[in-house]
Amino acid sequence: MAALLDRYLLGLDDDKLDDDWVRSLFTADATVEFPMSRHSGLAGMAGWHRDALAAFRSTQHLGSPAVVTLAGDRATLRANLQSTHVHRPENEPTCGNLFATGTFVTGEARRETGAGWRLSRLSFRVLWMSGSPPPR
Repeated sequence: MAALLDRYLLGLDDDKLDDDWVRSLFTADATVEFPMSRHSGLAGMAGWHRDALAAFRSTQHLGSPAVVTLAGDRATLRANLQSTHVHRPENEPTCGNLFATGTFVTGEARRETGAGWRLSRLSFRVLWMSGSPPPR
């Protein structure tokens, strides 16, 4: 499960947010919840992530080791995350160059027959922010 979170975070920064990435990480009924929006189900999950990151020229997500609790074919995880978002040049005069957050991540995963472990829920709670989020 910790490796799933690591692969998720690396994927956010790698610009390969496609349906294969989503299927390799999530159950069919997965929900991902950011403070400003949420998405459930595989359909549209990749596009939802791309749209969320489109305001930024680049990002870097650094996660702590995840604390994983196993219970049969289910697991929960908790981790800390520091995210740095580099604004696109057209937003820099109003936002500054960087927007950074410290976030508490919680999640659930299930072992699926034939597919192995997949994330069924990820939730992000922002603990602190520095800089300005992108203009809407």
